Amino acid sequence: MRKKPVVVNDLMQKNYRYFLTEPAGQNFHHDFNPELTPKQMLELDVFGGKYMTDCKDEFPKDWFRKAKISHESHNPALNFFGVNASNSLSFWQKKGWIHPDDPRGWFQWYSRYYMGRRCDDDLRQIKRWKAIVRHTSQIKANCRKFDLNCRRKHRQAVLHWAYDSRKM
Repeated sequence: MRKKPVVVNDLMQKNYRYFLTEPAGQNFHHDFNPELTPKQMLELDVFGGKYMTDCKDEFPKDWFRKAKISHESHNPALNFFGVNASNSLSFWQKKGWIHPDDPRGWFQWYSRYYMGRRCDDDLRQIKRWKAIVRHTSQIKANCRKFDLNCRRKHRQAVLHWAYDSRKM
């Protein structure tokens, strides 16, 4: 695949440039097997409708067609499980979990990775994704399979990381 340039101009990045070097949704690292695509995550709403509302030009329009969007503020009622399972961006920044290329965090990294960008932060982000297994195992150990009312906050948090907690 020929490198395809992407130039980002949104509220958090001006003239940020990256290249798509892989076909969308393909050639993922062998240790990275997300169960949900970014489009599916946006349709389930995993961030109270307030995530990447100004980034529609960067990603395919169909990702946002059925997405539940809240331009005004984070609205946990829009989340699939109807609960807040998010920390603030400032919390993530204080923890040092935000890479300068992806100032919105993991989901922004994942969306760009899914589209075909590869970068020096990939292995760190994949390692973080794999660490969420501790939450999936809590759901599996403490809930009957498909009991979506059990551990709703854990289930919502797991959706943030492209694990489909509706199937657990």
